[in-house]
Amino acid sequence: MIFQTICLSETIKPQTIRYIFVFILKLKSMKKVIVLFVLLLSANSLHAQMLKFGVKAGANFSNLEGDTVEGSTYTSFHFGGVVEISLLENLSLQPELLYSSQGTKVDEAGIKDINYNYITVPVLAKFYLTSKKLSLEAGPQFSFLVDQNLEDQYEAESFDFGVAAGLGYNITENFFVQARYVAGLTEANKDAEVTNRVIQFSVGYTF
Repeated sequence: MIFQTICLSETIKPQTIRYIFVFILKLKSMKKVIVLFVLLLSANSLHAQMLKFGVKAGANFSNLEGDTVEGSTYTSFHFGGVVEISLLENLSLQPELLYSSQGTKVDEAGIKDINYNYITVPVLAKFYLTSKKLSLEAGPQFSFLVDQNLEDQYEAESFDFGVAAGLGYNITENFFVQARYVAGLTEANKDAEVTNRVIQFSVGYTF
């Protein structure tokens, strides 16, 4: 039972440490103590391999696609955190929490560029094409509006749903780069029939 408790717990709590210490004192065989110590190290090592946290930042090249807005590529930025959860040898789940500034550069005189700022939550399946180096990433993205600059003229919807797909490459064990395309599937604006389109280039670091 003690071995099951250790292996299944994600982190070793103080109560667990005290329980293990009492358990060790009751052991009469040094061999059993060594086995228990090895199990502890293995559980923590396994946890570290299955779960990685990181940060990322990069450039956005976005547009609002539709018939009612004449625009071109709007250049901005994104940044936030990532988590990689290993499921199989070549498959991981990668949820992210990002601040993403996007919109469109308006080509009409006298009208400001449209800027929508979102908290985006991509939840991506990550398929490694080579051993922990090159990966294909794809999945849904949920976006929540934080701020906008032309609320009176082009009021944005408070929620946007889309799909994201791209490639990732681990330069080292910690540093990685990503290229991604995000296509909005719901209308981004209350006054115009437009959807978000974003190309992202990112650099990140995992701990």
